[in-house]
Amino acid sequence: MTAMIPVRFVRIFAIAAACLLAAASGAYAQDAAQAQADFIARMVASHGFERDSLEALFAEIEINDRVLEAISRPAERVLAWYEYQDLFLTEARIASGVEFWTENAGRIEAVSEAYGVPAQMIVAILGIETWFGTRMGSYRVLESLSTLAFAYPRRSRFFSNELEAFLLLARDEQFDPLGVLGSYAGAMGAGQFIPTSFRAYAVDGDSDGRRDLWENWEDVLGSVANYFKVHGWRADEPVVARAARAPGDASPVPANSMDLNETVASLKERGYEFTTAFPESTPVTVLGLEGRDGTEYWVGYHNFRVITRYNRSVMYALVAQQLGEAIAAALERSAATQSLAQTEDAA
Repeated sequence: MTAMIPVRFVRIFAIAAACLLAAASGAYAQDAAQAQADFIARMVASHGFERDSLEALFAEIEINDRVLEAISRPAERVLAWYEYQDLFLTEARIASGVEFWTENAGRIEAVSEAYGVPAQMIVAILGIETWFGTRMGSYRVLESLSTLAFAYPRRSRFFSNELEAFLLLARDEQFDPLGVLGSYAGAMGAGQFIPTSFRAYAVDGDSDGRRDLWENWEDVLGSVANYFKVHGWRADEPVVARAARAPGDASPVPANSMDLNETVASLKERGYEFTTAFPESTPVTVLGLEGRDGTEYWVGYHNFRVITRYNRSVMYALVAQQLGEAIAAALERSAATQSLAQTEDAA
């Protein structure tokens, strides 16, 4: 039998809990305010920003709880591979990819040739990140980055650096930092570049003196391709190979490392079966992912590792490869259908 707790004690517990919560909230706000003050001092000392201007700028934003909630549960961490795959390999996204590629064929092919990066990979990245530039985010980038820099201790240093880069970028590129929208993590534009990547890898594709990753497709396509080129993309090399293990093999599922910490030879010695033209000494990684019909095994090569530099997730890299292949195949089928129709009309 459960003992009854006197009402007066329930009230005391409730009051105590409320006091603790208020104290915690106060400390939280104080810590965020101090982090902001320290950041402003750094920007003044290191980059010559005006203190009053920065204080006025930050007065226009607040800590965004939706940002903190979103970053705590990214899709790569909470979904199985087949669920993650289903988010991106849809008929609608593939059809939109074919339409986007068709409308921008000249630009896409020119950038692909100039940078040595497959057109289908460039298109796939834009399809995953922003549905080909149609969904670039609804969060104010300044607010997202400030929230994560000042109120997310686990990665405060990283996002403080991104906030610094964002303000420098706004000054260099002459845009209003309050007017830029993006993801909850502060990524911007059709390719969703975080500020440090924007500053380091974005290009002025049409030589107009600006790097516009929102509306200028020469800049957008060139910047995505440049990112892959700078990170070592190797033209004409494969990304992955499907692998299998002997039936009944009870060895542990791979750790799904983004590092190429195996070789073709070491995997074959451990019983993995896959077809490759690479020498046995070639560095690789091996993945074991939860498919709809059981574990899927994949061998990732150098270019797979390069894709993970764009987004540090093996599932992201694999789905980018698969989406690119699916769009390219659908584009080829569409072209064949149109050609057949034209032939029939001519007859």
